[in-house]
Amino acid sequence: MWITWLIIIILLVVLEIVTINLVSIWFIISGIVSLFISFIVDSFYIQFSIFVCLGLILMLLTRPYLVKKLSRKKVSTNLDRVIGMEGIVTEEITKFKIGEVKVDGKKWSAISNEKIKVGEEVIIEDIDGVKLIVRKEEEK
Repeated sequence: MWITWLIIIILLVVLEIVTINLVSIWFIISGIVSLFISFIVDSFYIQFSIFVCLGLILMLLTRPYLVKKLSRKKVSTNLDRVIGMEGIVTEEITKFKIGEVKVDGKKWSAISNEKIKVGEEVIIEDIDGVKLIVRKEEEK
């Protein structure tokens, strides 16, 4: 029976290498435990139960911590800081025409899904390449 567990462990290692997202690491560990259990207990049902239960317990206990520790923090660039800021339209923007917005003392090309006239205030929602994606600011 130990050969079955060895094959399962090898397949899970290959899966983990291919996905690189901590998908099967817990089941690799529980597979190794089940491999050692197979030398002591002959029942495949007991071995499989240990494999599944231990894998789930390990995943539930450690995954949130590991994902938090291993995830890369997004580093804001100088460009990102204009997102959420208010700007003034200096060249009309339509759905099919790129306009211009002045924000933070600089002029930017801007696009929008709506028509926005010169002088109107906008909110910067995102950046697409070198163009701002804007929307009209709601009336106060």
